[in-house]
Amino acid sequence: MKDKKILYADLSLLLVAIIWGSGFVFTKNALDHMTPFYINAFRFLLASLILGVLAFKRIRKARWMDIKAGLIVGFFMFLGFAFQTIALLYTTVGVQAFITASNVVMVPFFYWILTKKRPGPYEFFGAILCFIGIGILSLDTNLQVGLGEFLTFLCAIGFALQIVAVGHFAKNVDSYVLSFVQLVVATVLSFAIAIPFEPRVSDVSPEIIVPILFLAIFGTIVAFLTQNIAQKYTTSTHAAIILSLEAVFGSILGIIILNEAITSKFVIGCLAIFISVLAAETRFDFLKPKKNDLKAESRK
Repeated sequence: MKDKKILYADLSLLLVAIIWGSGFVFTKNALDHMTPFYINAFRFLLASLILGVLAFKRIRKARWMDIKAGLIVGFFMFLGFAFQTIALLYTTVGVQAFITASNVVMVPFFYWILTKKRPGPYEFFGAILCFIGIGILSLDTNLQVGLGEFLTFLCAIGFALQIVAVGHFAKNVDSYVLSFVQLVVATVLSFAIAIPFEPRVSDVSPEIIVPILFLAIFGTIVAFLTQNIAQKYTTSTHAAIILSLEAVFGSILGIIILNEAITSKFVIGCLAIFISVLAAETRFDFLKPKKNDLKAESRK
């Protein structure tokens, strides 16, 4: 039964990785019909309404500590998605998927600032390799950084700060209230920029409804709830490896659906970032022989 629970948990996390990878493609398609901040505004509005209904009783009992945490986490989440969505106007899904994944490598260094706990050698190795990969993906022949890649890098910083903030507050707050408040914050901030600075939405077509429904329901509510439940039944190493496949799925779907080009530069840069994420998140523990395996070998 334990093995089955681990298997189901890992398959659930694989589904989350596929959903998040698909989210890059849905966002890219949505940008053909709506401006970035309106996309995020409607996405987070719908997600917050759904979560508000599901967790109404808990939200009614919210404490100031829960709300304060949600305000801070929501601000960083807003920054991450704002930069990410704008960046997709100027770069490909594949490149963005892997640069966004670099937020995992940044997290230990932001924790270092917060807790004074120095990252280990794997984290430093991951950071160096990650920035090499980002450089390969971002620099053009004139050694200039593309706008889309630069904005995606800022998006990765936003998500890294969100992860650190969640880790700092999560033990002392209600996770449902935290999630609801952060979604509301992202909704309000998105509308606050969209209304004065972007053209009014005059026509809502199926081409925009479908992506927003997917991003709100699957990319936000389903994915986050599934991740929270699944990680109770599997190891952190399993979760890190499987969720890092988000970038792989995003790139594959970008190639298949959007006909994005595959170049040697793209492959090398993505591979460098992917290895850096594995180094920072797992320290390559999955390559080390397990104690049970060593005991079995000694008996032979």
